Amino acid sequence: MPAPTVLIAPDSFKGTFPAAAVADALAGGVREAGGIAIVLPIADGGEGTLDALVTARRGSVVPQTVSGPLGDPVDACFALLDPRTAVVEMAAASGLTLVPPERRDAYAASTRGTGELIAAAVEAGAEHVIVGVGGSATTDGGLGAVEELDRRGVDVRLSVVCDVETPWEDAPRVFGPQKGADPATVRRLEARLDALADRAPRDPRGVPRTGAAGGLAGGLWAFREAELLPGAAYVLDAVGFDAPLAQATLVVTGEGGLDEQTFADKAVGEVARRAGRAGVPCVAVVGRTRLSAVRARELGLDRVIEAPTLGELRDAGREIAADLTADRR
Repeated sequence: MPAPTVLIAPDSFKGTFPAAAVADALAGGVREAGGIAIVLPIADGGEGTLDALVTARRGSVVPQTVSGPLGDPVDACFALLDPRTAVVEMAAASGLTLVPPERRDAYAASTRGTGELIAAAVEAGAEHVIVGVGGSATTDGGLGAVEELDRRGVDVRLSVVCDVETPWEDAPRVFGPQKGADPATVRRLEARLDALADRAPRDPRGVPRTGAAGGLAGGLWAFREAELLPGAAYVLDAVGFDAPLAQATLVVTGEGGLDEQTFADKAVGEVARRAGRAGVPCVAVVGRTRLSAVRARELGLDRVIEAPTLGELRDAGREIAADLTADRR
């Protein structure tokens, strides 16, 4: 009987391991147990989106120093997927991980550096810029980025791939606290976004995904006519997920934390939906899970394994492949 083929398509374990490292650890275990591993790191518009698209499209990464969330210079990058198409990951310039917990300031943090990255990509020849949003330190409605694009006279087609469906007006309440906002600051952020929406060429309030990255998605949609796309579906299409899925005996996906947000535009949920449609079982290997077994099955997962270290990820891959081999005897 031929060895089982396992499609390994995890998102990053945010703040811990990039998707490629997670995939390689799982694949190592699968191969040790005699399975065939197809490695396909993915993302959902947040952290890891640039890496996933560069790998799939054989793009080139261009280093760039830009303004961080609080104005300090940070080393970031953009990527050229072809001479006219670039990808920018806003977390590289305006991400929460760039600000130590004691310095987090949800009101002062700006997306200016993301605007600088977009402008740099255009100066390099890009006519279409894909902006991955997620993991932001900011709740400025994209004002910093929009002002920087205005200042530099940048006019470019923008596609924003979003990791949440949150509308504009909910961004402060939903995401502000994790960026250091207390209840009073959340109210100030709500008022600022409301005032910004009042003067925008089109109103982002009530529009799905406009609240992504503290309203950066909505600001680019409202002031720059950007298209807003579901991040996980976009990335899976871009990396050609459905072709190896057709060859797979089992799909293994994963992320750092499995919870209720996984049901909304997250990579694991999209992988599970596609696997279910194809009739292929799907297992999630995660750093931790907050979903009950019942909710995991509703998501489309046959099993959830917690494996927070690279060694445990390798062990999980070995266990999964060994179980598959035993089942096929």
